[in-house]
Amino acid sequence: MKDIKIKALYMTACLLMAGPASTWAQKNSFAPINTAVPSLSIAPDARAGAMGDNGVASGPDIASQYWNPAKYTFHYSQAGVGMSYTPWLRRLVNDVALAYMSGFYKIGQNDNQAVSASLRYFTLGEIPLTYQGEDIPYNRLNPYEMAVDVSYSRKLSELYSMAVTARYIRSDMSDQTDEMVPGNSVAADVSGYLEKYVILGNTESLWTFGFNVSNIGTKISYDGGTTNEFIPTTLKIGTGLLYPLDDYNRIGVYLDLSKYLVPSLPKSRGNTEEEQTEYDRLKQQYNTMSFMTGIFKSFSDAPGGFSEELKEINISLGAEYSYNDQFFLRGGYYYEDPYKGSRQYFSLGAGFRMSVFQLDAAYLISTIPNNPLDQTLRFSLSFDMDGLRNLFR
Repeated sequence: MKDIKIKALYMTACLLMAGPASTWAQKNSFAPINTAVPSLSIAPDARAGAMGDNGVASGPDIASQYWNPAKYTFHYSQAGVGMSYTPWLRRLVNDVALAYMSGFYKIGQNDNQAVSASLRYFTLGEIPLTYQGEDIPYNRLNPYEMAVDVSYSRKLSELYSMAVTARYIRSDMSDQTDEMVPGNSVAADVSGYLEKYVILGNTESLWTFGFNVSNIGTKISYDGGTTNEFIPTTLKIGTGLLYPLDDYNRIGVYLDLSKYLVPSLPKSRGNTEEEQTEYDRLKQQYNTMSFMTGIFKSFSDAPGGFSEELKEINISLGAEYSYNDQFFLRGGYYYEDPYKGSRQYFSLGAGFRMSVFQLDAAYLISTIPNNPLDQTLRFSLSFDMDGLRNLFR
């Protein structure tokens, strides 16, 4: 029947990694971090997508729920909602996509608190079930991954805010048999954001700093607990500078660093019986390891030592030009080490804002050959509740 569940998981995990085929020289060192629900690592919105998947310290927007919900308390509006759509891996398939909705509302005196929420749904399209050696499907599956979360953010001073997030995650790759069941997890995020005006020359500029430790949560199992996989717990740290060229023109430059807080899988050498026994022991230890132990272990367990730990840090550099806070041009670059997944690409995009809504688009340009992410498009539409209220007054 039977291997459709493995194929679905393989498609999710490997294609989302989206690195080029490694050479024989690379294979011994190719060691990406493996997680369940890899779609949680996909940047959902077009603004951040146009800046090289950069958003931890960029200015607040309605999609901040994914990047850093602590930014909402600094948002210029009282409330907002938005939605994004990303056709995924269009060079390979035509029915894989990510849909995302988010929104926020400020509460409390002086609008120094905010509540926010989001829903993401990643569909793997339709997958036919066939018996081995046959081409005619006897059933069809629609595997998916989804997450719903809520956040509370609060200003701790005029310059700094923090947020906490609670998240429910479901990953359904089941083949409608007892061999595989949907995986569920609960997780939390902790994030912070700082805005401070600084003087550069004779110009007052806005310096920003942000961090987000996301998806701190329970492991997922697709076989009733026999095998347990880590979700993509991630540390993101970013900084940025927004510089006004004149009364109408501004440019912002932003840098993000990110690292999976997930331990490395043990490697099998398998040359001797003793080595195989040791590998089996390490694999069992990995399977039973708690997610908190995994977070601390992720800083020191790379097989190549400290130099390999540094390779696990991904870099994102983005820039945004705005005219009168209405027209936006964006660009960015994302780098992941070739031995850790090799996601390397430029991105560009544009946006247009009216008093009521904002429309953004982004386009990805791979810098490595045979990357299925090449030419990925993202679209986002958001609505400002203050603008809608004023429209009907």
